[in-house]
Amino acid sequence: MNEIYGRDLDLNLLRVFLVVADTGSVTAAASRLYLTQPAVSAALRRLNAAVGAKLFARSGRHLVLTARGDRLKDVARPHLQALVQAALSPPVFDPRRSDRVIRLGLSDASEMWLLPQLLKTLGAEAPGMQVIVLPVQWRTVGEALVNGRLDLAVTVADELPADITRTSLFVGGFTCLFDGQKLRLPRTLSEKAYFTHAHIIVSYNGDLRGIVEDTLGRTRNVRVSVPSFAAVGPVIDGSRLLATVPELTAQVIRKTRPHLRTAHLPFDLGRTPMELLHRKASADDPALAFVRERIERIAAALG
Repeated sequence: MNEIYGRDLDLNLLRVFLVVADTGSVTAAASRLYLTQPAVSAALRRLNAAVGAKLFARSGRHLVLTARGDRLKDVARPHLQALVQAALSPPVFDPRRSDRVIRLGLSDASEMWLLPQLLKTLGAEAPGMQVIVLPVQWRTVGEALVNGRLDLAVTVADELPADITRTSLFVGGFTCLFDGQKLRLPRTLSEKAYFTHAHIIVSYNGDLRGIVEDTLGRTRNVRVSVPSFAAVGPVIDGSRLLATVPELTAQVIRKTRPHLRTAHLPFDLGRTPMELLHRKASADDPALAFVRERIERIAAALG
């Protein structure tokens, strides 16, 4: 490869050479290439020097290929056509034949509502595609995308690098989840009732602080702290604990535990967008575009 670069062969010279070979005329080639006749003649001289042999001979008013030129034409044409096609033609993506591996970053909350449906969709439309799911948090997701450890991510995010595209899938709030067979609670809790009851919280830092402590600065009666929303349903079921969880997470948990109930919180924790994130540089990747569209469709179907 170093030897090839050392010859200083401008591939654009081959384009000029092939047009001259087709037309047999510097004048006609210049017209087709939108160049001047001196520019075409200079290109042929440079190519002769790089090849080390004459490529054309004059026959009357026309140029004809020498044996060396004829051999170069036969070799160069298919390769140059392939290069042009690769540069100008959009990539063809067939999801049913794709064996692409997608590295998908998911928060534990988004994993619950998205992953089962996404795998079902890919199984039907792209059966050879594989997904590697990695846990992400709002503090680390930007770096993971920029460094290429992730192709896509679905999570709540804070500030992100400028080269990350963020698409809002939906905006969600929080609700209070409890076992309706163990507790009888009103549709809207009072602050007194809320802070009197024992709670299970989700803490990514391995402490006793959750969304309420961080947002309101108030301390709850925390019985247990878990690292993932996936543990909330089994722990709540059959207990007298309260859990403050995203509304969509509560919906997912209640699909398999319909006796669990929700109540309105006595305060406002705000509403945050769940976002689909990817690098701007991957916007034209057809496989990733396919998966992004399916994720957006699943989120839209949730209402």
